[in-house]
Amino acid sequence: MSGTGEGPTGTGCVRTVTTGTMKVMNDDLAALGARIDRTNELLERMLAEVAKTPSTHAIFVDAGYLYAAVGRLVAGTEDRRAFDLDAEGLIDALIDKARTIFADSRLLRVYWYDGARRRIHTAEQQVIAELPDVKVRLGNLNANNQQKGVDSLIRTDLESLARHRAISDAALLGGDEDLVSAVEAAQGYGARVHLWGIEAPEGRNQAEPLLWEVDSQRTFDLEFFKPYVSRRTAAAFEPAGGARPSREDVRFVGAQIAARWLASRGREAMVELFPGHPYLPGSVDQDLLVEAEELLQYSLRGQADLRRSLRDGFWEHLQSQY
Repeated sequence: MSGTGEGPTGTGCVRTVTTGTMKVMNDDLAALGARIDRTNELLERMLAEVAKTPSTHAIFVDAGYLYAAVGRLVAGTEDRRAFDLDAEGLIDALIDKARTIFADSRLLRVYWYDGARRRIHTAEQQVIAELPDVKVRLGNLNANNQQKGVDSLIRTDLESLARHRAISDAALLGGDEDLVSAVEAAQGYGARVHLWGIEAPEGRNQAEPLLWEVDSQRTFDLEFFKPYVSRRTAAAFEPAGGARPSREDVRFVGAQIAARWLASRGREAMVELFPGHPYLPGSVDQDLLVEAEELLQYSLRGQADLRRSLRDGFWEHLQSQY
């Protein structure tokens, strides 16, 4: 009898506990379901807002690469002083190109990176800085007219804009291998980096590691840049009234001739000259003299100081390209 009496009592206790537990579980599941519904609702709202927000892109221009590559392609020289660049027209063309490529995106701005002595804007850089949607960033320019600190400026801007989700796409016009770290930094925050290049008359003018790292590549040809580049004429270097040119005038002409010489003969011929520095082979020196006199419309015969300036300009340009 005692065993029979305990059975119903024990069974009743178990049934009471199970019912209570199920009630608690059902309440917890209901609360969890409500929280999931609220979370889904918030996610749907967020996605709807994201869908309304357009993607944003920016254009990053390494002016050192631009001038060198465009000058070589269009004017046959990398010497900035030998040609004029319509920067405003070219920037507008780059913006239009980006608008076509990133059709569902809006432009943040164009970043223009260049070098200047003591980071003081030149007249040309001031004009560019005043253009709408353009930000000029300046690195230093050393005694050999080489840019210093530009790559780090590009990296800082790319990384900062990507980290703050200010851009989704970056169009980078450059070619230096040092830009690889800038690309990696931006990609680490989810931005896509698209490398833009300039057609090279021969070989490549962009580092292979940079080409490997970017998300896409695009090269613009001679026809794209031709409307924005014009060679300066010899008249620009001709002394007024046949007056004696300054040493700086003659040095500049020497650099211009060196650029032409390098474009026609190539780097191998340039390297062959270096063992004889500061002297030039007789035939090269004579050609240099004749061409300089033609450009200057002034005889350099018997002008030892100007002849030295001419050779200095010639050598300085070659050394800057080595």
